Amino acid sequence: MLSLENRLLFAVPKKGRLQETTLELLRGSDIQFNRGHRLDIALVKNLHVALVFLPAADIPTFVGEGRVDIGITGRDQVAEHDTSALNSQGPGWEELLDLEFGRCKLQVQVPEKGGISDVRDLIGKHIATSFVNLSRAFFADLERSQAVDGAPSEAPNETPNGIPSETRGETPDGAIKPDPRSTENNLRTKVIGLSGSVETACTLAVADGIVDLVESGETMKAAGLKAIGTVIESSAVLIKSRNSPHEKLVSLIAARIKGVIAAQKYVLCQYNIQHDHLETAVKITPGKRAPTTNALLIDGWVAVSVMVQKSYIATVMDQLVALGAKDVLVLSISNSRTD
Repeated sequence: MLSLENRLLFAVPKKGRLQETTLELLRGSDIQFNRGHRLDIALVKNLHVALVFLPAADIPTFVGEGRVDIGITGRDQVAEHDTSALNSQGPGWEELLDLEFGRCKLQVQVPEKGGISDVRDLIGKHIATSFVNLSRAFFADLERSQAVDGAPSEAPNETPNGIPSETRGETPDGAIKPDPRSTENNLRTKVIGLSGSVETACTLAVADGIVDLVESGETMKAAGLKAIGTVIESSAVLIKSRNSPHEKLVSLIAARIKGVIAAQKYVLCQYNIQHDHLETAVKITPGKRAPTTNALLIDGWVAVSVMVQKSYIATVMDQLVALGAKDVLVLSISNSRTD
């Protein structure tokens, strides 16, 4: 049996869209481990850490309750676990880093050929989703904040929920006040929980609309659906337990992961430039803090080394060559420690 005594427990997705990139991130952070066949726990060789492979949806629970010290999961899963904390913290956990991969949106979707184009048109209808808590919170907010124009009354002087209109009253501009009984526990909109294949719910007449994750949008289009609203934008995040006894090791791992992320965004650009053009060259390549320069043995020439964002490097190289730079090289960065 594996001994976990005094080890930092690090929860990672055991499968799904986040797992492969998470494992690459761990390898880049020099977190060395071998996972046995069909085992969900792996001891890290070079740190006093154990990796615990869990469903991404369960990781916020394990971290929040202090059963593991840190974890990587989607912000959508964190928010689903605690719908009152959609930004950066919850009762038992806090977000350390946005890992900048696995970006997607949790969106309200309806049939492309249907007559619904506004999320408010779904109030009082059936919604299928695997994100029940977020969906209920989303539609509860809609029901609280939006009067439903043209809805039939259940009785004279009553709203569709049976609350006398004089109880709800009107705002100074004549708009109906939000229904005080529209809460997550008393929704007119029926949220149906599904564990998978949510996109088929409308085709099979299970629901009028769905709430599901959208990355490229290909699955949504193939199912004949369109997005009409966004519940939350998501990406992978590193979260930690507020009760972890391994703060120093948590900080070390977070710094390593942050360094890998920075390395993925930048390259090292090296070039030679005449000193007379150095000021202009530095404006083209300012770097994260400042370029490193060294005089060459050839009079009037300077060697420059600087970090440049990958997304701009081709344009930067073109500008440097146009300025007269020579021997322009671009080197990959495998890891870093930078602010």
